[in-house]
Amino acid sequence: MNRPKVSVCVPTYNYGRFLPEAIDSILGQSFDDFELIIIDDCSQDDTREVLQRYAARDSRVIARVNERNKGMVANWNACLQESRGTYIKFVFGDDFLSSPDALRKMVDTLDGDPSVSLVGSARNLVYEQSYRSSSLVTFPENSIISGAEVINRCLKEEQNLVGEPTAVMFRREQAMRGFDVRYRQIVDMEMWFHLLEERRFAYITEPLVSFRVHDSQQTAKNIQNMVFLDDYMMLFQEYLPKPYIDLKAAQKRQMVFNMFYMRYKMTRKDPQQRQLVKEKIRDLYGNGRFYWEMTLYKLNFLRKLRNRLRRKILRAYP
Repeated sequence: MNRPKVSVCVPTYNYGRFLPEAIDSILGQSFDDFELIIIDDCSQDDTREVLQRYAARDSRVIARVNERNKGMVANWNACLQESRGTYIKFVFGDDFLSSPDALRKMVDTLDGDPSVSLVGSARNLVYEQSYRSSSLVTFPENSIISGAEVINRCLKEEQNLVGEPTAVMFRREQAMRGFDVRYRQIVDMEMWFHLLEERRFAYITEPLVSFRVHDSQQTAKNIQNMVFLDDYMMLFQEYLPKPYIDLKAAQKRQMVFNMFYMRYKMTRKDPQQRQLVKEKIRDLYGNGRFYWEMTLYKLNFLRKLRNRLRRKILRAYP
């Protein structure tokens, strides 16, 4: 069989209520040289029936059900292993493509510039019932940016500015290492860093995809149990020492401290969450170092505030 240009991968778990919208948005694309691989991770809803219905209707739909529950990241990698396309396009079971030209525009971008390893787009944020709340645009209009610059920005802002897997397309040959199963929250951002280390990022400011926000997402669960703190520590340990990261040693230490300090402040009214943060702080800093650094941080803040007030007074009364 001829290899398709694109493998559209849909890993899913208990998203039977969202899957028809996701699948219809893919099958309705103006670009049709693709295979659609959907792997269900042993859902307990009507997902299997939905997949059987679509697979019987369209030969491009390849539906699989895992023999056992693999977990989120392992299921993403199962999709990668099943894929045959030159390019990979993920669409999560609860998301969908918001433009019929989404695949074509991303394919054209990768075809047109071999130095681009990852193409992303702006995305719409939608609620449970597909009501659009807003659009996210994180880079300048239709730009091509060095991978190192994107990695630096994401680290400094502690955000996945590239977007979720539904928002991107990438070259299969570069990604067969797979997503790193040690990560649980920012696993996609770590993969984007891997893809961008040697090449460039292309950004399309048109919102080609829609990312759904709802309470049953794994992201919401990970935030609740604070696993993202562990993920960020792994990411910092791996990428902050890289030679292309334009931060001084003191700035890197400050980034780590700021991440924990902000979470410490956010959990002030939640004893259970506060205890989780305290345990992670103790694992990293020991018993007293964090609180010593927090004291220095507050003193430095007060010193900056004092100097700012002094400058205002001098300008008002020269």
